[in-house]
Amino acid sequence: MEEDPPIQQPAVTRTDVARGAGLAGLSRLGALIEALSQPLYTWLFGIPTYGLYVVLWGAVSLVTNFVHLSMPLALQREVPRQDEAGAHGAVKLALLIALVPTGLIALGVTFAAPEIATLFSAAPEDQAKLPQAVALFVWALPLWTFVEVATAAARARRAFGPEIRLRIFWEQIARIPFAIGFFALGVGSLGLMAAHLCSLAMTALLSIRLLGRYYDLGLLLRAPLPRRLVRDLLLSGLGLLPSNLARRFLIDGPPVALNLMLAGAGGAAAAGLFEIARKLSTVPLIVRQAFQYVLGPLSSAQAAADRGGIAALYHFASRVSTALVTPLAGLLIFAGVDVLSVYRPEAASALPLLLVLVGARAVEAIVGPASAIVEMIGHRVLPLVNAFIAIALWLGLAWWLVPREGPLGMAVATGLATIASTYAATIELQVSDRLNPFDRKLLQGLALALAGIALMAVAERLLHGPARFAVCFVTWAGTSWLTLRYGLGRDDRLALGGLSRRLRLV
Repeated sequence: MEEDPPIQQPAVTRTDVARGAGLAGLSRLGALIEALSQPLYTWLFGIPTYGLYVVLWGAVSLVTNFVHLSMPLALQREVPRQDEAGAHGAVKLALLIALVPTGLIALGVTFAAPEIATLFSAAPEDQAKLPQAVALFVWALPLWTFVEVATAAARARRAFGPEIRLRIFWEQIARIPFAIGFFALGVGSLGLMAAHLCSLAMTALLSIRLLGRYYDLGLLLRAPLPRRLVRDLLLSGLGLLPSNLARRFLIDGPPVALNLMLAGAGGAAAAGLFEIARKLSTVPLIVRQAFQYVLGPLSSAQAAADRGGIAALYHFASRVSTALVTPLAGLLIFAGVDVLSVYRPEAASALPLLLVLVGARAVEAIVGPASAIVEMIGHRVLPLVNAFIAIALWLGLAWWLVPREGPLGMAVATGLATIASTYAATIELQVSDRLNPFDRKLLQGLALALAGIALMAVAERLLHGPARFAVCFVTWAGTSWLTLRYGLGRDDRLALGGLSRRLRLV
């Protein structure tokens, strides 16, 4: 019997991208919730304990992204190309590849926890409980892996909205009452790890329902795994693995490396300070991540239908990213002192790190989701090249700067590595597909954004306290409106739908 042909995907429009990015942006607000919950965690448990927590979570995240062989990204590439049986088989295979090894690793680490705990630096009050923390927290590995694959499977169906409840409420907001509850019970440093594990377990359970909404669970169990499907999925995953690992190394690797390079409480505190700055720097990145999140599966589908149509989507995403991210980065830079004042007093040391990381994110945002497009339209070698550039530059700079500059050196290394790999992807798209994000509208929006940032710099010099923050905030809001109004074309603004009408952009 002949196999059913792959489902023909309709052409992707700017409205599809805007709608998907809006929903994905809401799901990425989990990063904003984390930035808001950080002060609470540092006040309850202290910066060294918070630093130890982010180091253990960073280690789990790095192992997850290595072991699952980029199956979440591979699903976004392969599911749109398959018929129903093939789509279900791809998800089944991705779950098997991801869950079996992570479960075995978690079991092994649990038994070897006392030996593994000696690798990490911790404050004296946390040192005694470190083996217990390692044995407990490693079970986040299979839970998080399942959540990653299940939500990616839904995203591969162009379903960006359902993750909102999972990513924001259960994964982020539910963690806050758990953390408060464990603190009230006097659990100590283990409380933050236990709270994370509880919220993650709830998210994993709800991810099963998410899978059932977009796939037939019975068919998922029975789906055949033909050799061609196994080969295509593995090749896609392995091809995307280097770039995915490079991206995660630049996110989760720095606090882990700081903890390993600096001894004792200093290593834990340095990791905590870096993570405070990194989480805050992620806030302006939400816009760019939302478009990158959406343009992965959409550009894969568009490339199959009409490769030339990607240019319009790329220009649209780059203009919106520039218009929104650049002014917001200026707000965080020039009101950074006020933002950090809600943390424990020692968090003020994170200000130089915040300036470096936010500045790097602003420079990165100008070229839009170039990396995602390179990965998803069929280039297999270029993501490997970009991953090598990012990791080699990060390792070299970190090895050179961290012993002398501590966490600030790590921030410089991370920022430069991120910019280098993103702009490498931009150059590659220009050479291979003649795709370029820069046009008159983007440059016009960038000029307006830089003018607004200059006004924020003046306010930061002349004002202090609440007045400084208020003026910077109002300037940011006005600049964002101007960049959207004059940095986007009319078709771009119409694609924003109801948001454009509410803000009177058209």
